[in-house]
Amino acid sequence: MSARTTPRPWPLVALFTAGYLAPYLLPTTVGRLDAGLPLSATQAGSIGSALLLSSAMAGFLLASRVDRFGPRRLAQAGLLLAAAGYGTAAATTTIPLVVTGAILGGLGSGTATTVAATGIAAQRDPHRTTTLGLLGVSALAGTLYLTIPHLGGAHGLPLAAIAITALLVLPTTRHLPTHTPQPTPHTPQALRSSTPLPHLHAGALLAAAMLFWSLAQNSLWGVSGRIGLTQAGLTEVTVGAVFAAALGAGLLGVIGASALGPRLGHALPIGAGTALIAGCIALSAAADDLTSFATGEIAWNTLYPVVLSYVIGLATSLDPRGRWAVLVGSASSLGTACGPLTGSLLSARAGYPAMGTILALGLLLLTVPMTAVALRTRRGSTPEHTVVEISLDAIPAQRTAYDTAGPRQAATAAAPGPGPT
Repeated sequence: MSARTTPRPWPLVALFTAGYLAPYLLPTTVGRLDAGLPLSATQAGSIGSALLLSSAMAGFLLASRVDRFGPRRLAQAGLLLAAAGYGTAAATTTIPLVVTGAILGGLGSGTATTVAATGIAAQRDPHRTTTLGLLGVSALAGTLYLTIPHLGGAHGLPLAAIAITALLVLPTTRHLPTHTPQPTPHTPQALRSSTPLPHLHAGALLAAAMLFWSLAQNSLWGVSGRIGLTQAGLTEVTVGAVFAAALGAGLLGVIGASALGPRLGHALPIGAGTALIAGCIALSAAADDLTSFATGEIAWNTLYPVVLSYVIGLATSLDPRGRWAVLVGSASSLGTACGPLTGSLLSARAGYPAMGTILALGLLLLTVPMTAVALRTRRGSTPEHTVVEISLDAIPAQRTAYDTAGPRQAATAAAPGPGPT
């Protein structure tokens, strides 16, 4: 795809930020629902799971349909749906309306994320654009974690922040193409919409592993606020400050990942990073004071976006059209959706420290298939060659074509064609 037809990166970064903001604000969203509405902790976690589940379903349904609807139209519909859904959930205390609004908002977030992932896969440097998106959402979420505790205890503040973000990002969609550009003569035939998914086994294994990877992460993330408040004995302002510092550290991690780029490959950052994250989760779940809680959360959030950026980059490398990036991202959203409820159930039955140990062991097991996919993809990757059909009828036979072979004749006969230069 030529630079002229490739979507600009900054609207995709804005769309990525709006789509991913809901998962990043999950702890305060679930905590506010629990504290501000007549809901138990498990019920509040279930609403968070329903929100993220609807987001994942949007990705699965739209992964191969962005071309059909057009990026601009689909992004606008997703942002408007997110604003309407989250705005409704924020403005009412009626439980059925809160649940309905959260589900509709999740569909909107998932739609925006799908368009962003598809566009990012078409960039010349998908990893760099992904890290810019992670920088944007981390910076915004960190700012909100510092701000929301000072605005009152209403349940709808985090939801309203997501709705406002969707409306603010909406004008940027006019810079997205109305239709996905059709393949050019320089584009491999593999990019045509009728082509089946490449690297089917590797992509399916990565998607399955990513589902459980995200489930483990968000099982802790969904109850991190309660760990800080109840087990570590901190105030909401202090917990918010820790989350802001953790997301700020995540910015540094993303900047480092952007600077390194693909130099380390995918296997080392994904495998070693996931193993380190497992230790951070165990530490954070067992925290009983400010020092241990802050250390676990900050170290964890420093590593999480780094590994996530390399996983997205690996998924993007499996299919230039971005379908595996969307499907792996949707599997991640599905795991994220199950996280709050899983964390609530595990912590209620086994306690926070035991929950952290279980999640850490599960992550250590996941390093094997995720690293295997990265290594297999690196070994098996071969450059694609474009096959160009040349009609012989279009080349008139000339008597000079049968002259004596030599450099002069070869230079004369060579003419630029439609194939790659």
